[in-house]
Amino acid sequence: MILTSDQFFAIILMVVAIDYALNTVVDLLNFKRANSKLPEDLQGFFNQEKYSEAVKYQRVNTKFGLWSGLSSLVIMLIVLLFGLFGELDDYVRVHFNSVITQTLAFFGIIFIVNDIWNIPWQWYSTFKIEESFGFNKMTSTLFWKDKIKSYVLTAIIGGILLSILVFLITWIGQSFWWIFWIVIAIFMIGANFFYTSWILPLFNKLVPLEDGSLREKIMSYGKSVEFPIQNIYVMDGSKRSAKANAFFSGFGKRKKIVLFDTLLEKNTEEELVAILAHEVGHYKKKHTISGLFSGILQTGAMLFIMSFMIFNPELSKALGAAQLSFPVNFIAFGIIYTPISLILSLFSNFISRKHEYQADEFATITYNGNALQNALKKLSVDSLSNLKPHKLYVFFHYSHPPLLERLKAIDKLK
Repeated sequence: MILTSDQFFAIILMVVAIDYALNTVVDLLNFKRANSKLPEDLQGFFNQEKYSEAVKYQRVNTKFGLWSGLSSLVIMLIVLLFGLFGELDDYVRVHFNSVITQTLAFFGIIFIVNDIWNIPWQWYSTFKIEESFGFNKMTSTLFWKDKIKSYVLTAIIGGILLSILVFLITWIGQSFWWIFWIVIAIFMIGANFFYTSWILPLFNKLVPLEDGSLREKIMSYGKSVEFPIQNIYVMDGSKRSAKANAFFSGFGKRKKIVLFDTLLEKNTEEELVAILAHEVGHYKKKHTISGLFSGILQTGAMLFIMSFMIFNPELSKALGAAQLSFPVNFIAFGIIYTPISLILSLFSNFISRKHEYQADEFATITYNGNALQNALKKLSVDSLSNLKPHKLYVFFHYSHPPLLERLKAIDKLK
């Protein structure tokens, strides 16, 4: 069945509207669930004042998200209804000669305009909401430095990948997808290897964890689970936020464990080792590798589906272009692919939540469940997390199980 441009346009409008409505309904359900009265099952580690602050923080962020989401919907509808993507395509065709430069200019202009629109929202979120709740540590100078660095990285990495994609499309035709899939797979694997060595230092300072009792405990734990721990770093996360975190990156000899300095400030050594044991659990259970290859497979599926649509001139005309346009078709395909992307993200979040339980189990069995529970409580309370989220919101958005469910699972193991 061959669809006309009008039919494609109707599908695109429907996808945009349904996606917005679905996200809004889920957000509102989660918003209405919030109750300022401290639940009995939270009284062990939350006082009424702190809990009320957490509820207020969630409500403020939800309202902010609803307003920003509505503004994005209005802008998208204006762009679609007035065929502005087609107008932009006409502009770049006049001012740039090759398909590659036209595509780069097309997405470069969209990126700049979109970011200009988003800067006030980002500024308000950082310097109004986060600061009013005591989280923001970023200065306006650092905000703009991060912006400039992000622009440069996006231009270099995004420009190279986009140029390769368009070159393969024009050179090979519909079979482009599997070659570009290989390119993307190599890039994703390389990013996992070199992110903490090349990209992260552009934004944050990493220093090796100093010698002392904490490092000795970590090294001792590593030996006990046959996990050679060499690269343990502390990151200056406190220069942007008071929130704490830890993560694992890389493979083989290049694997690194990164602890936020805020994490070291707020947790005991037992709790820090328990957090690290959780991260080691992810590695031991091969979650990092399975997550990487799951992402690669999903990318391959997306490219394969895109190969059947990218050469369709009716898709370009649906967004206002006068003729076949690869950049316009990228946009149209991205919108139409939204339902598939949603299904894949739901599946990924489900698997991720299972992985978190497994990593908790590993840390509990190999180290100390009580210390892990205390660390999780501190992380959640200090970051004003939503400890009573709506189940549908968890289903759609949570890559980690809610705190209370994690604590109950650890209790059963203990």
